[in-house]
Amino acid sequence: MATYQLNVNGQRKEVTVDPSTPLLWVLREELKMTGTKFGCGISACGACTVHLAGVATRSCIVPISHVGDRAIITIEGVGQDSVGRAVQNAWVDTDVVQCGYCQSGQIMAAVALLKHTKKPTDQNIDESMGGNICRCATYVRIREAIKNAAAELSKGGA
Repeated sequence: MATYQLNVNGQRKEVTVDPSTPLLWVLREELKMTGTKFGCGISACGACTVHLAGVATRSCIVPISHVGDRAIITIEGVGQDSVGRAVQNAWVDTDVVQCGYCQSGQIMAAVALLKHTKKPTDQNIDESMGGNICRCATYVRIREAIKNAAAELSKGGA
């Protein structure tokens, strides 16, 4: 067991866990932040996506011992900035969610895309969102919501 000081959604959190514990389980079990979902446990589905130092990261395969002092942003905190708010608003306005299980990971991947690509093409979206699996196949609405969020941001919205 080891004690870690984490920066989660702009707040300091302390946890004492086995160093090999995946970040996903620290978030869900230790910090009770259940918005980040467990899907596959092997980084194949994207349900567990968070931002680690601004990079969309599959939290199910990142041992807590590898996090260090890098900032962690989860679905609970992604709306703290204009890009996160724009994506969340676009998700609602576009009625993306069907069952909703994968959507926190989808939103986290979309926010990471829009932070680096202001006017994403279909190819940019496909590349950035690839590997984020939606069993309900809401991919068309996801693409539309990303484009809507980008348009809103280009007008200075959110």
